[in-house]
Amino acid sequence: MLYTELLQLWDESVQAVDTQDWQGALAKLEQIREPTTRTLFNAASAHLALGQLEQALKALDLTIAKDERLAVGFFQRAAVMMQVDRLEEALSDCIWAQKHMRGNTVIDYRQLGLRFKLYSWQVLYNAAVVYCRMGQWEQAREVLLSASQEGGASRGGNIEVALDCILQEEVLAPLFVPEGTVFRPRKQDLEQLQQRDFLGKAKVICSVIPNDDFGGFEPLRLQKPGFYEPKVDGAQDSRYMRVQTPYMARGPGQVTVPGGAMVFLFREEDRDGMATVIYDGQRGLLPVSILQPADIKTFKGKKENRVPSGIPLPPGLKPPTRPPQVPFISDTPPPSYTTATHTQLPASEPPRYTASEQNTGSPQGAKEGSVVVKVHYTYTVAVSVPADLQYHELKERIAQKLGQSAAQLRLRYKKHGSQVLLPLCDQDEPGHTVQEVAEAGRATLWCQVRIEPQSYTHTHIN
Repeated sequence: MLYTELLQLWDESVQAVDTQDWQGALAKLEQIREPTTRTLFNAASAHLALGQLEQALKALDLTIAKDERLAVGFFQRAAVMMQVDRLEEALSDCIWAQKHMRGNTVIDYRQLGLRFKLYSWQVLYNAAVVYCRMGQWEQAREVLLSASQEGGASRGGNIEVALDCILQEEVLAPLFVPEGTVFRPRKQDLEQLQQRDFLGKAKVICSVIPNDDFGGFEPLRLQKPGFYEPKVDGAQDSRYMRVQTPYMARGPGQVTVPGGAMVFLFREEDRDGMATVIYDGQRGLLPVSILQPADIKTFKGKKENRVPSGIPLPPGLKPPTRPPQVPFISDTPPPSYTTATHTQLPASEPPRYTASEQNTGSPQGAKEGSVVVKVHYTYTVAVSVPADLQYHELKERIAQKLGQSAAQLRLRYKKHGSQVLLPLCDQDEPGHTVQEVAEAGRATLWCQVRIEPQSYTHTHIN
C-alpha cells in the first residue's frame, strides 16, 4: 500500500486512542495491509486497554518479530506474560529487555514517536515481580537492591515500598507502558498529507497584448512531446513569422535560420531593422524584411512542415513510487511465544564444523524416504533421519549430535509463511513424525538448552 495511506490510517488510529475509542483504533489498524513495528505495538496497547490479553500477546509477538532489538517490546510483553501466569517466559523477556538496553540507564523513545522513557530499574523491578510470583523472595529482594543502585528519574519511593512488601511476602504488581501511550507518526509527515496551493492566483504583470487583464489559464488540452505552442487563432493576433529566405548569421546576437522556417516574434523591430525572435529554443536577431506573418490555422494543417519552437516541455517521466518493503528475516530470530516457555540463550561460541557436518549439510545427500534436519544451535548442524521418525527419537539423535542431554533440549520450528517459533511436541504419542514439519525433504529447527534463569547479582556498598 502507499505510504500516504499508511500514514492516514495510522494517524486516524492515534486520534481514536486519544478519545479512548479502542475498537475504532483497532479497526483502523486492521486496515493496514503492511503493518510496521510501531503500528503492531499500538494494536497490542489497544488490546490491553480492552482486557484482551491473548490478542495483545500475539500482537507483541509480531512486534518483536519485526524488530528483534526493541527493548520496550520485551518489557511490555513480560508484563503481559505475568498477567497470564507464564512466569518463566516473563523472566526471560526481562532478561532480553535488559540485554537490549545495552548498558544504558534509560532509552528515550520520543524520537520514534513513543512518549515514553524506559529505565533499567523498571526492567529489574519487573524481574523482581516475577520472582515474587514464583515464591523466590530472597532473589526478588536481591534484584530490587540492584535496582535501587540504578540511576534514573521517576523512580520515587517505588523501590523502598517494594522492599517492604517483599519482607511481608506480598506479591507486587508489574509495571506497564502507560495506557494511551502509543507510537505516533511524525508531525512533518502529516503536514505533507495536506493539499497545498503552490501556484496561487494568477496575475498579469507584463504582457505583449495591450490592456491585457486575463488572470486565468487556458483549458487543458492534449500536449505531445516536443515544444509547447501558445494557442492563438488567425494571423492577425499571431506573433509567429515565416522566414521567406534563408538567413546566415552575420554578426553577434544574430541567428541562422533556413528558408520557410517558423519563428516566434519576441521583440519588435529596432532602429537597425532587426527583430528579436525565438527559433528552436534559441533567441537571436533577424532582419524584419525577411519575416512574414504566418496563419496558425494554415500552419497547423501542414504537419509535415512543422518545426518545433517555443518553450520545451519537461520529459515524460513517471513520478517515483514508494519502494516495496522487504521484511528482514534472520536465521536466528528473537524468541517468540505461543504456549511454550523460553529462557536466556547461552553465550555465543564460534561455529565448529566437522567433516561429517559439512557432508550432511546439503539435502542432496538425503536418501529417498529420509529428511535432512537443519538445527540452529550455538552453531549449525544437519542430520539425516527417516521421514517416519517420531519426535522423541529425533530429540535423542539431536542431543547425541550436540553432546547434550535430551531432557534439557527444547526444539522449536516455524510454520510456512510465519515468523513465530512454535514448540515441537515431544510426547510419546503415535503419529507425530518428522514428516509433519518437513517441506521438500528438509526441515529447520531451533534448539535451546533448558537452564535455570540467571539471578541478578548486586554489590553491597557499606
